[in-house]
Amino acid sequence: MSATSLTQRQRTLVTIGVMLALLLAALDTTIVGTALPHVVAELQGLDRYAWVLTAYLVASTLMTPIAGKLGDLFGRKPLLLVGMVGFILASALCGQAQEMTQLIAFRSVQGLFGGTIFATVFASVADIYPPATRARMLGVFSGVFGLASIVGPTLGGYLTDNLSWRWVFYVNLPVGIAALLFVLRTMPSPSRTATWRSIDLAGALALAGSLVPLLVGLSITRDHDWTSPEVLTLLAVAAAMGVVLFAVERRHSEPIVPFGLFADRTFAVSTATSFIVGIGMFAAILFVPLIYQGVLGTTATDSGALLTPLVGGLVVASVLTGQVMTRVRRYRFVGSFGFGLMAAGFWLLGQVRPGTEPAEVVRDLVVIGLGIGTTLPLYLSAAQSAVPQRLAGVATSQATFWRNIGSTVGVAVLGSILSQQLPAQIQFAVASLRLTPQALAALGQIGGSAQTLFDPVHLAAVPAPVVVAIRGALADTLQGMFEGTSLVLGAAIALSLFLSEVRLRAAHVSDEGTAPTATGREVLVTVSNE
Repeated sequence: MSATSLTQRQRTLVTIGVMLALLLAALDTTIVGTALPHVVAELQGLDRYAWVLTAYLVASTLMTPIAGKLGDLFGRKPLLLVGMVGFILASALCGQAQEMTQLIAFRSVQGLFGGTIFATVFASVADIYPPATRARMLGVFSGVFGLASIVGPTLGGYLTDNLSWRWVFYVNLPVGIAALLFVLRTMPSPSRTATWRSIDLAGALALAGSLVPLLVGLSITRDHDWTSPEVLTLLAVAAAMGVVLFAVERRHSEPIVPFGLFADRTFAVSTATSFIVGIGMFAAILFVPLIYQGVLGTTATDSGALLTPLVGGLVVASVLTGQVMTRVRRYRFVGSFGFGLMAAGFWLLGQVRPGTEPAEVVRDLVVIGLGIGTTLPLYLSAAQSAVPQRLAGVATSQATFWRNIGSTVGVAVLGSILSQQLPAQIQFAVASLRLTPQALAALGQIGGSAQTLFDPVHLAAVPAPVVVAIRGALADTLQGMFEGTSLVLGAAIALSLFLSEVRLRAAHVSDEGTAPTATGREVLVTVSNE
């Protein structure tokens, strides 16, 4: 399938089918979180609460680069169909889970197929549309993902309250079957000459050996010190397997992780900036609710609704960036502007204190959303345009892969800072109140930690001055986290300036004359001479 071989009607129908596939996977990433409290209540697994999400994330991240390469070898349609069938069946299994271990195992399987869908969907855009149009469509697809982020939590809450938490998985069945039938009927079958011998099995195993311990090691830093034997052992195994991966991939003719492409400045900067975008995106999604519920004292329901401006800004900026990118030559500055917006938004979030109006947080989230929406389609389109068409899946999956790694690293580091610094901040704030020994003893019985802020029963029993002190301590801790994130995003402004703009042509980059394992420099020459 190529852009030149499709009629306008075929292109429209294929686009709808691929968007339905994206909607299927995107809804699942946001709908499950709403139901998790009910899940652990029924399955008795509070101690494994985080693993329901972590298992999916690890499996999805692992599968993304593998699926991207398989799509390049065998075509997008078979990968997309396999991804959707597997995702539907895994969703049904998740809905049938009778205990937490089963659910975590089924979520891992679901993550494998979810990663397949994500990698294939965005790579399909490179097949359906020529580069000049591709940037605009990537903006639209990013907007679809953003809309799913708005609908997901609301739909998940409704299904959980009115039916059962199991329906947040069962709802994937009708959506998935509709998407499956649409793709099956509308997407042209590929004509590929690759064989199963072309698959980089050694690279896939080495990638799993490096990535799984890395993500698990980073994830458990919420409960373990960074210097604990568990964390250090997992990170050491990941590093050792990373060396093995590098050695294996340098020798394979069709590597899953094409290290040679990182010699191309456009590709390297695009993946590096995607890593930083992942840090900023998940810092906002996971920690901003602490501002609403912990610092400002809003309800959980209001907190979820007030995150909508973040997604609204993301959707608007994604669509606009796709339009602007094709009309300006120096689009690197568009990316720099996006990182500047994100950095400014996080800096403003760091200034929030008890008594701050929620409208100010909404403003900050709109700014951050605009920044995220600007960078997401821009660097993905740049990475795709920097490589030959036959490597579009690799380029797409690498950008998504590094964004997922960035989100994991960001959550691990920021979560570690929160867990380590917040208790000391609260202790200092409460001590400054000079409470009597009797008051301190009573406070110890009813709760004097940040958890108190999220428990209405205990919160009502805590003296007002203590509540204010705890809210202030949480605000101080979040200030350091958000200002640190702002500095990282500010550094990304400088990094984005090194992007070498690849002209977005009206036709695909030809593969003629490129070697199977072209280095980044060879790809750059091929692109420049087109």
